[in-house]
Amino acid sequence: MLKVWGRNNSINVQKVLWCCRELGIEYERVDAGGAHGFPEGYERINPNRLVPAIEEDGFVLWESNAIVRYLAARYGAGTLWPEDPRARASADRWMDWQATVLWTHLRPVFWGLVRTPPEERDAAAIEEARKKTAGAWAILERHLEGRRYVEGEALTVADIPLGVSARRWFGLDIERPPMPNLEAWYGRLLEREAFRDCVAGIPLT
Repeated sequence: MLKVWGRNNSINVQKVLWCCRELGIEYERVDAGGAHGFPEGYERINPNRLVPAIEEDGFVLWESNAIVRYLAARYGAGTLWPEDPRARASADRWMDWQATVLWTHLRPVFWGLVRTPPEERDAAAIEEARKKTAGAWAILERHLEGRRYVEGEALTVADIPLGVSARRWFGLDIERPPMPNLEAWYGRLLEREAFRDCVAGIPLT
């Protein structure tokens, strides 16, 4: 059985758990990271001492997007994992964009409002990051025109990193410019039981 290390409120762990649920993969999850600390010897699983990490039949893998790609390719070829090379490359593009652009801007907002005591918050920095995050979401807003999901009519790996990020964006008490395509897409994610159970239903902490 697949083993997953990581706390269920971690944005990166949620990518993996949601992917597993969409694909019907049974797994054992071990709390790790944050307040849970790490089990003895965890650095042999992930030398970075970060979550998530997985182990399946002796194969160990870390880095959340790499794990999602692996699981989707192994268990979801033709569904979460597009068969067409160009569709797959496009999905990869959005996964990487989440990590290199979107989360770079959104993380300071999330950490500033959720994980920083009010008296220690840098309001100006949070507001600047909020504006940059809104600008990044506007890119996806335009791309979603005429699409149900990021790559078209069906959920793919592209939606997973973006979906867990959207959970933070829409869950924070902040100003958000109207983005009807983004809001409709997020509404469709909320209709999915796997997303509700593994992402939307977990408190932001």
